[in-house]
Amino acid sequence: MEDEKLHRFGTDVRGILLPGRFTYPFHYTPHPLCLLAAEEVQHYVASRVDWADELAKGKMFGVLVVEDEAGGVGYLAAFSGNLVHSNQHEFFVPPVYDLLQPDGFFKKEEEEISALNHRIASWKQSPAYLEARLTYEKAQAESARVLQTFKEEMKLAKLKRDRLRQQSLTDEEEANLVRESQFQKAEYKRLERKWKAELDTLETRLRPLLERIEAGKAERKRRSAALQLRLFSQFRFLNARGEQADLCTLFADTPTRVPPAGAGECAAPKLLQYAYLHHLRPRAMAEFWWGASPVSEVRHAGHFYPACQGKCGPILRFMLQGLEVDDDPLAKEPVLTPSLEILYEDAYLLVVNKPASMLSVPGKGARTSVYAEVRRRYPEATGPLLVHRLDMDTSGLLLIAKRKDIHQALQAQFKHRAVRKQYVAWLEGSVQTDKGVVDLPLRPDPLDRPRQLVDKVQGKPAVTRFEVLRREGGRTLVAFYPETGRTHQLRVHAAHPEGLGHPIVGDPLYGTSSTRLYLHAARLTFRHPATGEEMTIKKEAAW
Repeated sequence: MEDEKLHRFGTDVRGILLPGRFTYPFHYTPHPLCLLAAEEVQHYVASRVDWADELAKGKMFGVLVVEDEAGGVGYLAAFSGNLVHSNQHEFFVPPVYDLLQPDGFFKKEEEEISALNHRIASWKQSPAYLEARLTYEKAQAESARVLQTFKEEMKLAKLKRDRLRQQSLTDEEEANLVRESQFQKAEYKRLERKWKAELDTLETRLRPLLERIEAGKAERKRRSAALQLRLFSQFRFLNARGEQADLCTLFADTPTRVPPAGAGECAAPKLLQYAYLHHLRPRAMAEFWWGASPVSEVRHAGHFYPACQGKCGPILRFMLQGLEVDDDPLAKEPVLTPSLEILYEDAYLLVVNKPASMLSVPGKGARTSVYAEVRRRYPEATGPLLVHRLDMDTSGLLLIAKRKDIHQALQAQFKHRAVRKQYVAWLEGSVQTDKGVVDLPLRPDPLDRPRQLVDKVQGKPAVTRFEVLRREGGRTLVAFYPETGRTHQLRVHAAHPEGLGHPIVGDPLYGTSSTRLYLHAARLTFRHPATGEEMTIKKEAAW
């Protein structure tokens, strides 16, 4: 009997060669079979009008091209998280563990914790608690007011006594002043004791009501943590060697040491788990977005995206063991190391044209960097050398200081926004607005570095001016003038729906991969620290 989760292609795919090695999930170009599978899944979900409202909000889907034991080729499909409040749908593979099953421990304990939440809320709204808390807080405020007023009266009385002592006083008058001072101090102490006794009485009424609430919160925290750990232990993943590991084990050596919420519920782990359990050989995979983009992220319907590092990194690195997997393209040195063109040089600084695919500073792999090349060419140079950085995929002008004091002076110009920069980029589609400003604060995505998120509450200010240079061939050439220098600022501001809404051509993180990222730092204006001369260096993009 044919497996209902294993889908055969609707077209003849015998002429399409299977890949020699499995997809590296964190940076890939979708295989032609994955493109066909994704197209069929998109056609299916579009036909599900009963899901339209939820799908319109956006959802990540995944496809896995597999071979069965007879050598037949097909694909599996999955979605991230749940769909219309369920993990089980006939077209898609099931979850690694179904936490939504009605009779499962998770739902039962979740209901218990929810009931505890309601009890805590009712305790906090009970008339007895509200009356006791309000009475205590009023008395506390009145106590502070009365004591402060008496202190001020004592202070004024002391000033009056000090003025009187500047005159000639009899012994009896001096004694009266001393008695007045002693009386006021004693009266203040009596007031303190009176209010303390009253507050203690009120606190005695309030304390058991407050302790019940705090005990409920502590129980909720303990039970939630225990439930989370028990849930994590139910997510047991297989790899191609037949080995098994749960979430807690896989995340034990990560910086957080515990799995993030939602780990194991993404599409890729579901697909691989089902394939291993049903003796299907994974050959290629891809994940794509369907629906509207989330408010904080950049997602485009029908675009393919790499697996996230935060939730899926440790899981997929384990699950792929035993498969021959493509190398990480970002870790490989290009076949031909690009040369570093010097556009300007004097005794103090130089400006180079960084090629796309070259790192600004050394990374984890062996890939050449601008810093390493400059350090090799100028061994006598001092200081950090690079005054600023460009993304590896971005080409263009980089300013380098040969001396530490020059570096500090140039960095000060960047800090005070005295350096003017122009970037040029080809954007997908036709940008309708001729010029404008994008103001979208940014912060890193902790679960998917180096991706950046738009966050209007906790993000750092990020402002970009832009103008359209020309439109042709379904693309738009744009000049960017960044007023701040956040990571991926231009890429996010171009792609985000509240920005230009058009990704930079070739952007693998926020758009669609191509031969390169079509973003180039074309012009740099700064004041020379040694001569005081304003300098402008230009370099046209090599497109």
